[in-house]
Amino acid sequence: MRPRHLILPLLVLALIGFAGIASGCGEEEHGEAKEGEPLELDGLAYNIQITRELNRFSPEDSAYLQGAPELRRGQEYLGVFMQISNEGDETAAVPEGFRVIDTRDTVYEQVELDNEWALRPGTPIEPDETIPGPETPAKNGPIEGSLILFAISEEANENRPLILEVPGSDESGEIVLDL
Repeated sequence: MRPRHLILPLLVLALIGFAGIASGCGEEEHGEAKEGEPLELDGLAYNIQITRELNRFSPEDSAYLQGAPELRRGQEYLGVFMQISNEGDETAAVPEGFRVIDTRDTVYEQVELDNEWALRPGTPIEPDETIPGPETPAKNGPIEGSLILFAISEEANENRPLILEVPGSDESGEIVLDL
């Protein structure tokens, strides 16, 4: 027979364990992630390879920025390099309208870019496939990801963490950028 003074603590531990299971403790959240963790949204898995500032005067970065609009005074380029995998059973498309939001709720819209590194909205992704595709410069380059470009203010670096808002069919997801 167990001593009575152990029954109450065991009962409390059992209730805590049950409450954790019932509340979904340990389940993966699908609405937000950190850079380096996949964000699952609408059957697609978004995985950021790296986020970094891009310098148009750098030989490496100039290729990424080919065709990018001129920056205004006080702006800099922010590049988010990403892979998107279709984990669903039907063809999906790269969504349009990625945004970056800083801690002061300043919103930076995706810059339209048309070069071999760019992540192009509307690009189809077949089931079990990943963008960038296997024989593309974006996949075979040093980062192995397609570029989403933003023109952000220089002050945005002081208003971190920056959040990448990923558009979805019903609701958007968020990835905290590691910058």
